[in-house]
Parts: sequence; structure tokens; C-alpha cells
Amino acid sequence: MPNLAHVIRCFHSGDLSPNQFFAQIDRVLAANESNSAQLLEILTEEHTKYPLPPEVYVEVHQRIERSADSGPTGEETQIQDSPTERLSPEQSASLAVSSSDQTVADSDRLKGVGDTLNSRFVLEECLGVGGMGTVYKAMDLRKLEASDRKPYIAIKVLNVQFRGHPKSLIALQREAKKAQSLAHPNIVTVYDFDRDGSMVYLTMEYLSGKSLSHLLKTPGFAGLPYAEALPIINGMARALAYAHERGLVHCDFKPANVFLTDTGQVKVIDFGIARAFEKPEEESDVTIFDAGSLGGVTPAYASPEMLDHLEPDPRDDIYALGCITYELLTGRHPFDRLSATQARSAGAKPQRPKNVGNRQWRALKAALSLDRQTRMPSVVNFLEAMSGARRRTAPVVPVAASVVVGVILAAGLGYYWQSRTAGGTNPATPVATSETPPQAAQPPVPALSLASVTPILASVPCSALSATVDDHTLQVQGFLPERFGTTRLKDTLGKVPGVNTLSADIQQVGDDKCGVLKLLGPYWTTNMQTGGAASIHTRDAAKNLTEDDPLILDITTPGYASYVYVDYYLVDGNVFHLLSNLGPRAKQTPANYATSIGSDGEWVISKPLGTELVVLLATPAPLFDTMRPQNETTTDYLRAVEDRLRQMASKYGPDRIAVDLIQITTKARER
Repeated sequence: MPNLAHVIRCFHSGDLSPNQFFAQIDRVLAANESNSAQLLEILTEEHTKYPLPPEVYVEVHQRIERSADSGPTGEETQIQDSPTERLSPEQSASLAVSSSDQTVADSDRLKGVGDTLNSRFVLEECLGVGGMGTVYKAMDLRKLEASDRKPYIAIKVLNVQFRGHPKSLIALQREAKKAQSLAHPNIVTVYDFDRDGSMVYLTMEYLSGKSLSHLLKTPGFAGLPYAEALPIINGMARALAYAHERGLVHCDFKPANVFLTDTGQVKVIDFGIARAFEKPEEESDVTIFDAGSLGGVTPAYASPEMLDHLEPDPRDDIYALGCITYELLTGRHPFDRLSATQARSAGAKPQRPKNVGNRQWRALKAALSLDRQTRMPSVVNFLEAMSGARRRTAPVVPVAASVVVGVILAAGLGYYWQSRTAGGTNPATPVATSETPPQAAQPPVPALSLASVTPILASVPCSALSATVDDHTLQVQGFLPERFGTTRLKDTLGKVPGVNTLSADIQQVGDDKCGVLKLLGPYWTTNMQTGGAASIHTRDAAKNLTEDDPLILDITTPGYASYVYVDYYLVDGNVFHLLSNLGPRAKQTPANYATSIGSDGEWVISKPLGTELVVLLATPAPLFDTMRPQNETTTDYLRAVEDRLRQMASKYGPDRIAVDLIQITTKARER
């Protein structure tokens, strides 16, 4: 029996039509033993994560109300609050009040998608809900009339609890004023603020992409290679350094406030509770209103001093930057998401990431210090250490009282020259003595490059292998056949010039999976080398399952709209299609869409048992014109897929086909 949360998620993903959705809602309400208050809490929580259209939200809310009125039992017989009182402030901000016994002037009506602000900005899409407001994608009709090629902007509408705050308009005005002063390529551009009736809002540039929090929350995310993380670290640090130079602290720096655009830019957003840590005398109104008093800090990224309500300092942002950098490199929070004060009380210490050098680790540890006085003093220092840059300093020339000995490398010759200030030796004459014998020049350590590794990986038959290079460290991951063996591959890679350290995460697969890896392996490699946006993981990372265990999979789609298929390759030579194989009725999935499948117990592990592959395949067009049987031989299926993938690769490019695989081991349950 479906539950309320599952039905909302299915509707949000497009798997249910509106009629089907409300029919499922009625089924849930008829069968659910929860009281209406619990159902409303679930509705609010799911709506925060998977926003429903305002009119749909209101209708579900009313149906829950009616179900409570029609059959009250237990707690449901108690007097209930009004619907809007039970809603969280964030949801109230997006709820269009339509109750027949409540009349609201149109100018004060809560507006949402489809409405227009000040007869100019058409709200087209809800982009997210933040601490101070709800952000929408909006069409600027004035830009449209002027034939502007980019008529879209982003609008942040102040949430209800802030609109009700006596000085909320001052807060938004301050936010606009401070943000407008931050003209930097790594900071979102803020245009203006205004009001429409009781609604106050902020206009800013529209960004297309995703937040850093989306990347960090990707199922199975275990950190980026240092070379891939560094551009993001640079973008964040430069934005903060620029703001700090102008006397502003962000005060709520977190992954959700870092935006990664589709063009590869890093943008820091929402300086909404930034406060001046330098208070010029002429700015006498600084203390009139402190946006931070409205709340909004995120405990996992807030410094101990912020949680202790001390005056803001740039080093507060440095602590948050250190936490995000650590999470970006490792996939986990440095203090397991404890607040800074909790970590300080517990004496917690962050563990060194495997992919950073000594200098970078010293800088990262300093940024994560739980004491402001010992924390990294500036973002500039942090960035220099993390990027490996060194400040230029004047050369220091040691001078001895009697003899100056200089060692000069003659261009291309390797001569050693010795000059003396006493004894009359011609400094231009090469001198070789028994005390200073000529030494042979040491050969340079060869550079390690992917170009020298890729042909070796490509030569392994029936494999899916990917490599990354960090200085002289080679990391390899993937799948290869048992008959080839990981030892053989490691021995070969260890002899590649420039390899000092080899790290391998390689799984051996049976010969029966050779056809799968031969066809899909190259697409898996491309997906991994471009960041692994398309991913599939078993719940709780479990790869050893027992008969009758549920099979629950977390999947994320690539960074473009695609059609997604999930196939289970059994040990008996057959393939079972879990998703979606619907022929022309297959639905396109949005870019970077994350969801879980199998959570309702649709699939359980059963015979045959052994080592099996589960494959996620994302394609730019439907894979089939007709529906295929849910269970068929692997040979027949791969033959059909091969022809179709060849056509798609030719038309759309092979990089528009994404594959991820997981290998699981299943065993019989002891009776």
C-alpha cells in the first residue's frame, strides 16, 4: 500500500497524472491509520523537498482536513488549528489562500507560480526555499518587450515570518545594498529590491545549474579528486576574499549557498544575513537592525563563535569554507555533521584526507580550528596554501666574512662555478678540486599523465576502467574479468613512468558478464571521467544481499534530460528490467534528478543467486519503440541495445549516453 510521501514523490517525478495522483491520495487517506496532524506534517516535509504546485498543495491539504472531519478518532477529535497555523512559515509563503471564509485583498494575496509581481515579473518556476525567502525563476516583461535575449531573472520573495517582522523591509534593503556592492564574477549579481502590496522581494541574475549541496548529497558521493575540486575551492575562496576586503562576512556560508552553473562558473549566493564587521562612523544605522537576528545560520557549518553569538569575523566564513572543502574532497563532513560547539566539547579531530599534500592539510586543519585565535587568518592565505601558490619574496643572499661560495648552473652544461673574494682566483674560470668533485646531473622525474595510462586500460578485454592522476599518484577504479586479474593490471600500471603511488578500487567479474562490460564499459568510463553525474547505488551501500532482502536502489540522472533504464543481469544468463522499458511511453527524466526505486518492496532477492550486475543506462532518446518483455536473455537484449546505442552515439554523440554499474553478491537465507 503506498504511503503519502511516496505518492508525492511519484507525482513530482511525473510518474502519476493529476487524476492518478489524487486517486492515490484518496486511497492513502482511506487506509492510513495516522491522524490528520501527522499527515499534515508529512505533507509539509515532502512539499519542502519536492515542491507541489500551490493549487495541488492546497487540494491535498483540504482532503486531509476532510478525511479527519469524516471519521474522527482519538487525537483527531481534538480541536484543530487553522490550516495556515499548522503550516511551516516556508510553506505558508507559497500557499495561495482560497478558503471561502477568508477574504484577502488581491494586493496582499500570497503569490506563487503563475502570478505577476508589479505587472512586470511573471513567476514561472519555484527554484527553492531558503532561510529568508522563496526563490523563483521569473520572466521580466520589460526585458521581453525590449527583445532582450536573456529576459529571465531570479526573484527572492521574503517569507511570511520575515514579512511580518517589523523591520523585515530594512533587512531586505540592507541585503540588496550589500549585495549590490559585491560586483565579482564568483558572486551572484543582485539588481534591486521592491514590494508588491505586502510582498517584498529581491531581484537578481538567473543562474542555470545546481547547488553544491546537490553534488555533495549525490548517493555514493565520496569526494572529488583534488584537481577537480580545486576550481570549486578557488571560486568559493575568491568570492569570500572579495567580500571580506569590503568589510562583509557571509555568516551563513554553506553548500546550498554555492552554485555551480552549467557553464562551469562558481557563484556564491545569499549574502542575506551578512553583517558589517567593520563599522564606519558614518554608517550610523548599522546597529539598527541585524539581519542575523532573524536566524539562519546552519549549525554544521557555523563556527563556534557564531553559535556563541559573538561578533562576526571573516574567520567565521573560513571555518565554513574549511568544512565545505573537506566535504568536497572526502564526501563527508569533518566532524560528522556535529555542530562546532559539540565537536569542541567532544574533542573531535578531523582525519586527514587521502588526496591532499602536507601543505594543503596544514591549511585545511587551520581552517577547521575550533578556536578563532588559531584559525587560518585569511581566505587569501587559505587559497594560496590549497592551490600550492607561493608568495614572491625578495631573494636572500648570505654573505660570509671571508669567502662567498656561489653555485651556478650554467645553461645546458651543469658546470659548478666557485668564486672567491680572496686569493685572486678569476671568478670566470671553472675550478675543479678534490673538495668539490663534479657531479652528474640527476635525471628529472618523468611526469605522470593519463595519456600513458589510458591505452593500458583500453587493452583489457571486457572491462570498464577509469583512471585519475594527481601528481605522481595514479588512482584506478572499475571492473575487469576474473581471468585477467587485478594483480596483472597492477603490475603493468606500476611500471608506467612517473607512478610512485598506485591506488586501485577494482572489482573482478565473471566471464558471463563479459558482453555487458564490452558494450557498456566505454560509456561507464566516460561517465566516470566526466564526474560520474549518472550514478546507481544500493541502499546503505550494501553489496552483499541475502535471499528475501529488499532491493532498494538510489539513482541520479546525468546533467541533461534523459531516458533512464535499470537492468538486473542475473547469473543464469537472463536480464530483468527494473526500469523503465516502456517503449514509446517512456518518460524523460530531468537533469540531475535523484530518486529511490524499490522502496515499496517491489523487488526482493530470490533465486538464482550469485554475483550479479545492476546497470543504470541513461540515453538522450527512448531506447526502444516497443515494450520488451520484463525478463529476457542477456544475449537478445544486448544485441538490441547495441544497435540502438550505435545510432544514438552517431546522432547525439557518445558523451550523451551515461552508464553506471554496481556488482552485488546474493546468497541463500539460512532456514
